[in-house]
Amino acid sequence: MSTLSIVLAAIVVVLAIVIISAGVKVVPQSETRVIERLGRFHSVLSPGLNFIIPFIDRPKTIYMRRVESSVGGRPLVRLSATTVIDLREQVYDFPSQQVITRDNVTTEINALLYFQITDPKKAVYEIDNLPNAIEKLTQTSLRNVIGELELDETLTSRDTINSKLQNILDDATNKWGVKVNRVELQDITPPESVRVAMEKQMQAERNRRAEILNAEGEKQSLILRSEGEKASKINQAEATKQAEILRAEGDAQAIILNAQAEAEAIRRVAQAVTDTKTDPATYMLAMKYIDTLKELTSGTDNKTVFLPYEASSVLSSLGSIKNLFDAK
Repeated sequence: MSTLSIVLAAIVVVLAIVIISAGVKVVPQSETRVIERLGRFHSVLSPGLNFIIPFIDRPKTIYMRRVESSVGGRPLVRLSATTVIDLREQVYDFPSQQVITRDNVTTEINALLYFQITDPKKAVYEIDNLPNAIEKLTQTSLRNVIGELELDETLTSRDTINSKLQNILDDATNKWGVKVNRVELQDITPPESVRVAMEKQMQAERNRRAEILNAEGEKQSLILRSEGEKASKINQAEATKQAEILRAEGDAQAIILNAQAEAEAIRRVAQAVTDTKTDPATYMLAMKYIDTLKELTSGTDNKTVFLPYEASSVLSSLGSIKNLFDAK
């Protein structure tokens, strides 16, 4: 075999290998390729082994977006051309952008977008440069949504903003064969002057709440103290009332007992006087007179006591008392 024959055979083998490699496409799981035949759409390759016509069928070139870290640590976005279409859920981390709220405060916001290609044909033919289109659409939609809210609402309504953005982007990208699963606002950074003012406002609000709580505490303390004093006075009044009632009942009982004792004494004296045939009136008058003499002589050291003239007649009744006791 001549050298020319060997060279031709080698060329044929190489061409066969090239043709076979160009006609056989192995597609990994969760990936696909859009095949064009002579410049027109032909098919979408499924995962696994696929055969195409070499040099007639060609995969469509698309752009993919990649985020890399630069030397300074800031994210660097790169667009690269490829024929592989990834069907998995993808995340786009968009750079921070300046947006203006309804109360004219410029705020720096960056967002995360989670999306998935559901129709590779539409993603290739319905839009040019899909990653760039999604980024610009997200930025403009974010400006529109934030422009309808004030700064305080923007800082406290992330879930609402995320939901609105997701609905807007999902409707807009549906015709591109893309499904937007969710949108997340990663950072919301107001200007430094606004942050300082907000910190002062929050500090003033905390001080106001602390003063209100202290006032409420003092109010409750005064109320409880007054209620305690009220209850104490009521208890003291009740105790005094009960003591007075008991004392009055005791005095009444003592008066009753004294009256009963006097009545019993009078009854016995009367019985004794009746037995001795002595005038009861004379006896009672003499006893009262004796008690009066005790009162006259109880508080003095003077031995001389002046008696009225009429007292001599009363003293004569003492003899009848003597006779009474002698009779008993």
